[in-house]
Amino acid sequence: MKTDKSKMLQGKRAVIFDLDGSLVDSMWMWREIDIEYLGRFGIPLPDDLQSQIEGMSFSETAVYFKERFPIPDSIEKMKSDWNQMAWDKYMNEVPLKPGIPEFLKECRRRDIRLGIATSNSRELVENVARVHKLHDYFSCIMTGCDVNKGKPAPDIYLAVANSLEVPPAECLVFEDIIPGIQAGKNAGMEVCAVEDAYSVCDREAKKALADYYIEDFYGFRKEG
Repeated sequence: MKTDKSKMLQGKRAVIFDLDGSLVDSMWMWREIDIEYLGRFGIPLPDDLQSQIEGMSFSETAVYFKERFPIPDSIEKMKSDWNQMAWDKYMNEVPLKPGIPEFLKECRRRDIRLGIATSNSRELVENVARVHKLHDYFSCIMTGCDVNKGKPAPDIYLAVANSLEVPPAECLVFEDIIPGIQAGKNAGMEVCAVEDAYSVCDREAKKALADYYIEDFYGFRKEG
């Protein structure tokens, strides 16, 4: 396990972020939304739900809910409701992960291209990007619905790398959950696992799978 942040970006021409739990501190809110949403239909939150849907695209998750639970609404209605439920939290309760502003500036200083590869919906990720002015830094934003298969398949990371015009071997991925780490590795990229309270129980497994592990994004500044 490599730990020297100052060397992590060496030889990299692109950095690709997962969104929730990696770029913004938001994983906590999705469990709350699942509890509230299922509660509308009198359905308690199953203990295994989060592990079952990790890495799925927004659309794949809606299909999973539709098949598993007795929900009368259409898949499009479900996704619309989730977007509405999440947006207020993203606007008012979800900060960037510690050190992200400084890290993005460092990437710009090194002329490293930036992309986002998220399982979230296009509507939500675009809104988050506006709130935190991420469009100033990121030239590519892709969602799981833009590719054939969600994480741990490599599709989304390969698609972002292709859009950024950077070979996978010259990309560094930041991910907070195991299926996402696997997706980055399956794409032939180096992966840095990000500390997140939501996946703290998987810390050792994340360290074993990833090339790097960080608790925050401070300390990347190039010296000299």
